[in-house]
Amino acid sequence: DMLMQDLTAQVDQATTDREEKSATKAKKLQARADATGNLQDTTTTMEADVKYVSDLTATCEQKASDFESRQQLRSEELEAINKAIEII
Repeated sequence: DMLMQDLTAQVDQATTDREEKSATKAKKLQARADATGNLQDTTTTMEADVKYVSDLTATCEQKASDFESRQQLRSEELEAINKAIEII
């Protein structure tokens, strides 16, 4: 009778342990799935940001180049105007 109670208690404990481990495993799997989804979202966002920075850098370089060209043109125009004034 004592042996039967001991075996029953062991079976009950083993069942409880198994259920707890199963629940823990399910939680860990869900956490992993969430983390994987977050990683994909973050990676996609990062790739979009990198492309944006690249495009922005190219735009800024183009605008800087255009500005330098306009500055040079303005300088030449001022020189021509000053020569015209000297002639007049």
